[in-house]
Amino acid sequence: MGANLKEVRDRIKSVISTQQITKAMKMVSAAKLRRAQQAIVQMRPYSNKLNAMLSNIVTGMGGGIDVSYAKEREVKKAMIVVVTSNRGLCGAFNSYIIKEAVKLIGKYQTQYDAGNLSMLCIGKKGYEYFVKRHKKLNLISDHVELFADLSFDNTAKVSQMVMDKFDARDLDAVEVAYGEFKNAAVQYYRAEQFLPIERIEPETSEEKQLNADFIFEPSEKELLTHMVPSILRTQFHKYLLDTHASEHGARMTAMDKATENADDLLKELRINYNKARQEAITNEISEIVGGAAALEGS
Repeated sequence: MGANLKEVRDRIKSVISTQQITKAMKMVSAAKLRRAQQAIVQMRPYSNKLNAMLSNIVTGMGGGIDVSYAKEREVKKAMIVVVTSNRGLCGAFNSYIIKEAVKLIGKYQTQYDAGNLSMLCIGKKGYEYFVKRHKKLNLISDHVELFADLSFDNTAKVSQMVMDKFDARDLDAVEVAYGEFKNAAVQYYRAEQFLPIERIEPETSEEKQLNADFIFEPSEKELLTHMVPSILRTQFHKYLLDTHASEHGARMTAMDKATENADDLLKELRINYNKARQEAITNEISEIVGGAAALEGS
């Protein structure tokens, strides 16, 4: 019985120690989440408006737009950008993003089979998954540690590298799998086309009759040459900020749930410990009473 009591006591100590770690991780994630959430909340309206404006210009000008990033062509070579976290302990966050990336591999199965599908991994978890399971992928790991510095200047170097490859016809399509932040408890997992720029097709007959008539100042070519790359770099930066905030939200939620589970486990272990101790005391009393009765009988 003593051995059983010791085992339960050791389990209680282990659970308490683990709970202290999950509480600390929850507090750290909550602090980081506030900063990450502020960054994406401030960035998202600006990015979404720029992206919508760009899509409207591309749609309104039809085939007349002279911007290489908007030109659709036969997809012979493609790239998937997978944005995951560097660390785990954030529930199924990374798994869901990886699932979106796997769906994209299926979408570009022909390019994958031909060895013409590249994957740019931002975050260690995505790289660790795909380097073991998909040997035909051309994995690019140069930017795994990008989350160490999420400044716009730093992320713009990566997006510009991708854009340059598309402009040079080394890539014909680029898609991004990432986590979209809503709040601490809710994250969405997206796969979006980054290049070529998607056109917004009008849904109603009224919209079809309204052709965008833009007046460009300075000239159309000069303006689009500077505006389009800037908007694309901003959109790419948003992907990273969204995923960064989503990661901390998912980790905070996961650690909060782990702390609650530790509480439930501690209650159960303490009940078991008290039962075992009570049983041991009862047995000792029974042995004393039995011994006393044997002495009286003698």
